Amino acid sequence: MSNLITIYSRHNCHLCEVAESTLSELKAELDFEIAVTYIDGDAGLEKLYGHEVPVIHIDGIHHDFFKVDPVRFRSCLERHRQHQ
Repeated sequence: MSNLITIYSRHNCHLCEVAESTLSELKAELDFEIAVTYIDGDAGLEKLYGHEVPVIHIDGIHHDFFKVDPVRFRSCLERHRQHQ
């Protein structure tokens, strides 16, 4: 079963681009899907995540924000999979 990794992002956000690139590199190795949700113009999402993008969720559960640490991400994804 492939997990869904959601990146809450903004257009023209350098940190968001770096996070997406990092996750794309890990995708083949760790077998997950990536969905990018842009918060621009969505008042609810901007209120939740406006100053923290990129925000990363694993299957809808908050993982991290600002940057993706590959070691931490691998560890969190593995723990998440053990509890499914």
